[in-house]
Amino acid sequence: MALELRQQLKLTQQLIMTPQLQMAIKLLQLSRLELMDTIQTELEENPALEEVPEGATAEQLPELTDSSSTETPETKEVTIEDKLQEDIDWSNYLDEYNTPGRVQFESENRDTPKFESFIAHKESLNDHLLWQLLMTKPKKEAERIASLIIGNLNKDGYLQVSVEEIADTSGSPLEKVAEILATIQTFDPVGVCARDLRECLLIQAGHLGLENTIVTDIIEDHLPNLEKKNYKVICKALKKSMDEVVSAINVIQVMEPKPGRQFSDDTPQYINPDIYVYKLENEFVIMLNDDGMPKLRVNSFYKNTIGRGKKVTGEAEEYIQGKMRSAAWLIKSIHQRQKTIYRAMESILRFQRDFFDNGIAHLKPMVLRDVAQDIGMHESTISRVTTNKYAFTPQGIFELKYFFNSSIRHKHGGSIASASVQEKIRKIIQDEDSSKPYSDDKIARILEEEEIHIARRTVAKYREMLKILPSNKRKQP
Repeated sequence: MALELRQQLKLTQQLIMTPQLQMAIKLLQLSRLELMDTIQTELEENPALEEVPEGATAEQLPELTDSSSTETPETKEVTIEDKLQEDIDWSNYLDEYNTPGRVQFESENRDTPKFESFIAHKESLNDHLLWQLLMTKPKKEAERIASLIIGNLNKDGYLQVSVEEIADTSGSPLEKVAEILATIQTFDPVGVCARDLRECLLIQAGHLGLENTIVTDIIEDHLPNLEKKNYKVICKALKKSMDEVVSAINVIQVMEPKPGRQFSDDTPQYINPDIYVYKLENEFVIMLNDDGMPKLRVNSFYKNTIGRGKKVTGEAEEYIQGKMRSAAWLIKSIHQRQKTIYRAMESILRFQRDFFDNGIAHLKPMVLRDVAQDIGMHESTISRVTTNKYAFTPQGIFELKYFFNSSIRHKHGGSIASASVQEKIRKIIQDEDSSKPYSDDKIARILEEEEIHIARRTVAKYREMLKILPSNKRKQP
């Protein structure tokens, strides 16, 4: 078979991701905070993009001009005149020091410092323990051992290494390390430097003066039974009445299993909604959240430089035009993103009107295809626009993804959203008798009476999603 070269004309179609489309897709899937970071980065890197000052228009802003064409005004010599103001109210000035209380005369326009400037950083657990250690005026060896112990605590306040390892690292006797550890275990917070939960609770019991009591007996020997709430087994083993055991358990339940929790530096992350849904009379109003979002425009100086036909070198002109295109694409993509979010929220409101009126129990089954077909967009676009976007509604703050739920069939036709079923399970458990909690099988039968047919394992899955314990651990004496 001979090999030869041939020319052939072939017509094909191919999808090319233009820079505009890439930017639009990127901005569409960003959260609000990520979008603001992207805008700030672009403002720093792109000189053709600028932020419109609040309350200013293009006509109010002065245009940039060539400094060589303007004349420098004559500079007036600055002199310092030491004169007393004749309009000082000396009576108020003297009365301020003659009155028994403190009197202040301040202008309403005075710029006061922010209150947050005076708030110190939260003290860490290590700093808190080292401060208490230094108050005992330890010797160098004791300070070195204590520093090793404190440095090996986790965020909950538990010691992560053994006493033998600390002794080997410090080169000190085992008895000395154990002595320093016992001293630190008396520090605040109570229960710190314990090696397990049992030791942590025993330290707290000793601090309360409950040594050699039923409380310490339960902690030492019956923590597994306490976890499973096998109170009868504990009564039988300790030969105590149920009332005595329950009283001791109530004391244990108020103890802190994680002493270092109060020194945690985990700051709460507050959700800033992307969109607001308000109910005015019988209609809902949708408003985009533009608070803190900078208003952008293309820099007029660069626009006029290209538009007036000024002489610019080829590389400079290409650079300016590229930056202007990038700025225009960014502004257009942001507007398109906001418009898409608004349209998606309008569609969700049409499908889930009962939810906005009456709550979670009335949430209907809905998939991405429903909204995509309603507003004429692709499912992938709806997926991007509902990810990490939050809406403020009369029922609370929800991620837009929350409104998309799988459906569960009713026994005699129809369907219900899975989130509504979870809400029913939560209410059933909330209203149960704590001494006789419902099992997963019992909850499934209760739901079947309401014509909702789901398996026991599905009830267990939804219960775990709601972070609710099983029946044997919910039982109260």
